[in-house]
Amino acid sequence: MNTNKKELSAKQREELLEALRVRFEKNLNRHKGLEWAKVQAKLEANAEKLWSLGEMERTGGEPDVVGHDKKTDEYIFYDCSTESPKGRRSLCYDREALESRKENKPENNAIDMAAAMGIELLTEEQYRELHKLGSFDTKTSSWVKTPAEIRKLGGALFVDFRYDNIFVYHNGAESYYAARGFRGWLRV
Repeated sequence: MNTNKKELSAKQREELLEALRVRFEKNLNRHKGLEWAKVQAKLEANAEKLWSLGEMERTGGEPDVVGHDKKTDEYIFYDCSTESPKGRRSLCYDREALESRKENKPENNAIDMAAAMGIELLTEEQYRELHKLGSFDTKTSSWVKTPAEIRKLGGALFVDFRYDNIFVYHNGAESYYAARGFRGWLRV
């Protein structure tokens, strides 16, 4: 994918739209009452948002429609991969955390990577909404958008799903683990 232009080739666009359609039709419980034709029309009219969905897909997020904002007429996509997206793991929380590490720095951080992809990290509330649609992160964990007052003190929040419950934890923002990534969301 051409990351400079933030645009997909015709072939990439066709392949992504097909993958999104198949996922949409396989998981109708995530978007009751919504029609793929309307979602597709919105996607085709927004090349840059489609590129962002392509980045979500490329990094293992398996994006899918989870809602429709009637006021703005926008479709809401979340990463719906069973586990935290593989292509977005081993990241500390943000640039400040990355720069604070003296050694063994990870390659990137969740906040910058999400921004480069044109998406945002799920909030704790959005993560809880996601779990109304299924079980996610039963073996992994995901960074979530951390309140400024916690981040100011050096911490960051991450979540997972164990024992049929969502757990919200804290860690130093500079920490990173092979089983921790982040889940994103996008409005189209």
